[in-house]
Amino acid sequence: MVPLSFTFPFCGDEFVLVPQHGGAKALFWPGENALLVADLHLEKASFYARHGQMLPPYDSRETLERVADAIRLTGARRVYTLGDNFHDSDGSQRLEEHAAGMLAALTRAVDWVWITGNHDSEMEAKSGGTVVEELEVGGTVLRHIAKPGETRPELSGHFHPKLQVEIRNRRIRRACAVVSSSENGAGRMILPAFGALTGGMDAADPAILAALQPANSVDALVPAGKKLARFPLYRNAA
Repeated sequence: MVPLSFTFPFCGDEFVLVPQHGGAKALFWPGENALLVADLHLEKASFYARHGQMLPPYDSRETLERVADAIRLTGARRVYTLGDNFHDSDGSQRLEEHAAGMLAALTRAVDWVWITGNHDSEMEAKSGGTVVEELEVGGTVLRHIAKPGETRPELSGHFHPKLQVEIRNRRIRRACAVVSSSENGAGRMILPAFGALTGGMDAADPAILAALQPANSVDALVPAGKKLARFPLYRNAA
């Protein structure tokens, strides 16, 4: 199971950051027994190959193996994917046989809900699961892109946040979650990108901070050793 030291409060409930491959990659919601992942970008390599940039065609396998590991680690019985599940809406049609079999097995094993994103707004559930644009679960909105001005608790993806810090003259970049708090107590969180071929945006980038407004504070959360570290990114001076 995930170490309890990676547990943190969010909007009156407890959540757990799941450490994988150089930072936090997934979120576990014990109260819903659900795993949340964002920005899988499955079949990104095959998309680029169509346009003449050849990449090793195994990104979908690696990403799905990571999802399976996170399910085993947490014991989740439900998976919510927060958009950009495929790199384009036709990605599910390009899955090679092995990756397609892996995905079909995962969607049979758990209750799987695809939330669509800007890359795959017209995707179909070719390998099982349910497709929705957004969803509200236990009073928390699940969507792909954070909605500025949202007053309800919200979980989203899209920005691929990475924390950049300098420690002992070394610059370190780690995938992280970005969490905001507001006066009405409705926190909002942007999850890191989960896919094997996803890059990252500085967690303190103005675009990320703007997407979470209005906010009293914005912090980056990242596993550091056996603890969960919190780094301040924004404080309302008013």
